[in-house]
Amino acid sequence: MQIPLEVRYGENVERTVRLESIISERAQKLDHFCDHIISCRVAIERPHHAASSGNPYRVRIDVTVPPGHELVVDKGPPNVPFDESLETTIIESFKVMERQLKELTDRQQGEVKSHVQTTGTVVRLFRDRGYGFLKETEGDQEIYFQDSAIIDGAFDRLEVGTKVRYVPEKGEEGLQASTVKIVGKPENHVISAEVVPARSGRRKK
Repeated sequence: MQIPLEVRYGENVERTVRLESIISERAQKLDHFCDHIISCRVAIERPHHAASSGNPYRVRIDVTVPPGHELVVDKGPPNVPFDESLETTIIESFKVMERQLKELTDRQQGEVKSHVQTTGTVVRLFRDRGYGFLKETEGDQEIYFQDSAIIDGAFDRLEVGTKVRYVPEKGEEGLQASTVKIVGKPENHVISAEVVPARSGRRKK
C-alpha cells in the first residue's frame, strides 16, 4: 500500500535528498503495523529558542486511521539529547509511531474478536420476565440474554431447544448474549418452553 504522505519543512530547515529518503522509507514501513492508514503528515521545525535548550529540531508525525483515530508523535526540545542529529530524531519518532500503531491494531483486533458470532441453544426461558439462558455449542457455559437482544422482536418465538446465533459480550455479571438470531427449530422431543425458578442475582433490569 502506498501511504499518503505529506511532509512540511519549517523555516531554517534544509530539505535534503537524504531526509526525504529516510522519511519516505520509514513512512512506508508503517504499513507493516497497520494496512489501512488514511494519511501520514510529517512536520520538521527548528524553533528559535532550541539552540540553548537542546536539540534544535522538532519532529511531529500525525497519522490518521479509520474510523477516526489520530495518532501523534511530537519529539523535540528539550526532550531529546543535545547532540542527537535530525536524522536520528526522525527515525526515533517513527519508532514511537510504530508502537502506537501496533497497540491500536492489537486493540482493534481484540474488539473484532469480541464481536465474532457464535452459536448456542436456549436451555432455560423465563418468558414472563423477559430473559433466559442459552448454552454455547462449543462448551458447557450458560449465557444470559434479555428479550431486547433478540433480533426482529422474536423473543415470543423462542422455546427451550431453539438454536440461535449470537454475539457474546461482557456484562455486569459476566458474559451475556447480544444480537441473538434464531437459526433452527427445537429438537422434536422438546414440546414447550421450560419455566424454572429464576436464578438469584440474574434479573432483567
